[in-house]
Amino acid sequence: MTTKDERLSFLEEMKDVRRIRKPNKADVKTPKELTPGHLERQRSAMDQPLKDRNPLTADIVEPLTAHDVLCWQRPGVQHGVFRKLRLGQYPIEARLDLHRMTVEEARREVFGFISDCVRYGLRSVLILHGKGERNPDGIAQLKSYTAKWLPELDDVLAFHSAQKRHGGTGAAYVMVRKGDHDKQRNREIHGS
Repeated sequence: MTTKDERLSFLEEMKDVRRIRKPNKADVKTPKELTPGHLERQRSAMDQPLKDRNPLTADIVEPLTAHDVLCWQRPGVQHGVFRKLRLGQYPIEARLDLHRMTVEEARREVFGFISDCVRYGLRSVLILHGKGERNPDGIAQLKSYTAKWLPELDDVLAFHSAQKRHGGTGAAYVMVRKGDHDKQRNREIHGS
């Protein structure tokens, strides 16, 4: 609670303050005329539609069911490394959950996720695609597309369905290649 002296002091300090009569708002009306710059940008946008840099295809895929096991490795991945991935022995550094996404949303998310993993140096990640058990046809749609998309990405070295504790056949361990920064750091450490 303020005292009488504090209130009088406040009123004394504020005696020269006047109310602003004009509203303090910016004038955001759009111009009625299109300038040559507007017309040129509009024409350029129509001539060059936005390019989709995402290489993942959304074509027809081989349908997989809830219990199908995903298993793929790029040539050159050592058997011991793939075995550790398959057994879930690498720490999971990031997760992507595709549940309740459309195929197109999942396509964008998988591409962005793997790109981010390379950028941030994450090597062992988990993608939760679901089993599709609630689908009346028994087809695991996102699982089917994930199995098609991952080999299309050069940054993916291998993937395998997860162990039961990490989601079983409703998830996949993914091994991501090292980014250029990590490769350079290894060269400096090991002197090659």
